[in-house]
Amino acid sequence: MNKGLIFDMDGTLWDSAENVAKSWTETVQKEGYRDLVITKEAIMSQMGKPMDELAAAIFTGFEKEEYMRLLDICGTEENEYLIKHGGILYPNLEETLKKLMNMCDLFIVSNCQSGYIEAFLEHYKFEKYFKDIECYGNNLKQKGENIRLLAERNGLTKAYYVGDIQGDYDATMEAGYGFIHAAYGFGSVNADVPRINAFEELPELLETIGF
Repeated sequence: MNKGLIFDMDGTLWDSAENVAKSWTETVQKEGYRDLVITKEAIMSQMGKPMDELAAAIFTGFEKEEYMRLLDICGTEENEYLIKHGGILYPNLEETLKKLMNMCDLFIVSNCQSGYIEAFLEHYKFEKYFKDIECYGNNLKQKGENIRLLAERNGLTKAYYVGDIQGDYDATMEAGYGFIHAAYGFGSVNADVPRINAFEELPELLETIGF
């Protein structure tokens, strides 16, 4: 049996909201919107959504052509910023990843722009822990489609997606795999599913559920 754990990014592996907000604010002000400040709270409220939906919510009152232009610029600058500055990792993340990679293959699927996952991996030198990644920015596919795409191309016969919000659960059900709720993250899930209150609880939970 080829088993895999597929991870969400924001609210599951790290919290990058503060640095994303700083990066976006710097970028839009350079673009001439000198009074526009993107807050951490605004970014957090939209994390997990496809990037076009996130941009529409952040840049309220903007025409689509302009907010998509800003999204493209902000995404590029954000990736460079995160490569340098990183975000906030959840406690004992790397130690737990080392344990998990001895239990099964590890993957990441996110609704982020291209380069975002790579920025996370490069800043922390985490490339060695993850076998494959996929995101909305690579192919404009929704998260459920990308979970299924990644699982199929890696020949996974059993997989769990680990995420923190209802949208993660819904996407996983669409893809047809198991779900584990990262309850320490940004949101809640209205379903009776296995849950962890800290990332380091994951290896023990996997043993408990017979994964």
